[in-house]
Amino acid sequence: MLTTTTRAFGSPSRYIQGCGVLDHLKDYAADFGSRVFAIIDPYFFKSLSEKFEAAFAGGDLEIVCAVFGGQTTKAELSRLSALAKEAGCDVVVGVGGGKTIDAAKYTGIQTQSAIIIAPTSAATDAPTSALSVTYTPEGVHDETIYFKKNPDLILVDSKVIVTAPIRLLVSGMGDALSTYFEARAHLESNTANRIGKGYKTTLAGMAVSELCYQVLLEDGLKAKLAAERGVVTEALENIIEANTLLSGLGVECVGCAAAHSYNSGFSALEACRRYTHGEIVAFGTLCQLVLENRPSEEIETVLNFSESVGLPTTLADIGLTDPTEADLRLVARRASAAKHIVAEPVTITEDILYDAILAADALGRHHRQTEAK
Repeated sequence: MLTTTTRAFGSPSRYIQGCGVLDHLKDYAADFGSRVFAIIDPYFFKSLSEKFEAAFAGGDLEIVCAVFGGQTTKAELSRLSALAKEAGCDVVVGVGGGKTIDAAKYTGIQTQSAIIIAPTSAATDAPTSALSVTYTPEGVHDETIYFKKNPDLILVDSKVIVTAPIRLLVSGMGDALSTYFEARAHLESNTANRIGKGYKTTLAGMAVSELCYQVLLEDGLKAKLAAERGVVTEALENIIEANTLLSGLGVECVGCAAAHSYNSGFSALEACRRYTHGEIVAFGTLCQLVLENRPSEEIETVLNFSESVGLPTTLADIGLTDPTEADLRLVARRASAAKHIVAEPVTITEDILYDAILAADALGRHHRQTEAK
């Protein structure tokens, strides 16, 4: 229970979003240093490393490009940090998905460099946060490492985002969907936010979290349809901002609760590892609403939204077509031990978390059957 009345708000220093902004990486990097170490997602490494090296050639700024190894294991983070130190960088750039981004944040902190994050999808709110999530080589959640500073610049190229798989955009909506509900849990339980050692939540933090949810409901489907046609519309720009900035600020300035705790549990099941963070968090959000016994109308709104954009609403949607009781009890056990679960304003036990999973699945199934009639 939070006892201080001191409140705090944290954020990246700058956020720039628009079509073609990544083409000007050199100009933006010049504001922060002269030797850039760029960690690039394997999928984009050849094309982007060549592009960046050509853009930086012959100028005052130098760039060294390194390919991300694919998983944020402790060994991979140590490898990249060593390469960055060897390069003598004063700016670390991360270009790619959430794990590449987390690797860049860790590397930037270790080398005391400015940090620029350029996501290639709007799949998570990782770009703005002051943390890195680590996994075992098998893909099981290992540890969340918290930092004392957020990235210095978030550079979001909407033309790049619209070329990413639609599934990633929708996954980002799933991650963002939890933002307001987890923030509300924090507020109701009077739990400290994630700034430093924890402070009271600001009005701004809650306002941003609620706005994130409102934008999803208003523009989510429109954005998905636009992205499917490969076009950038105002609705898509709004969803990119909601997935990346609004959700990130909500998490940072307020915090996570049961939805992300359930994610820690489901990540331990082999069947769930084919699903993205946002997809599992979306189902975790439904579990949280059941856990808190929220009004039927609110749950119905979440179910309607999730179905409209293609987010999971049942266990089968995250690979658990016939889960055993042992599987789901493992999820509940890990969720009950997760750091974020303390923010819940209701009684928490392994049995209660287990029952909420089954009840959420039943609601999702019932809603889908009803809609099909």
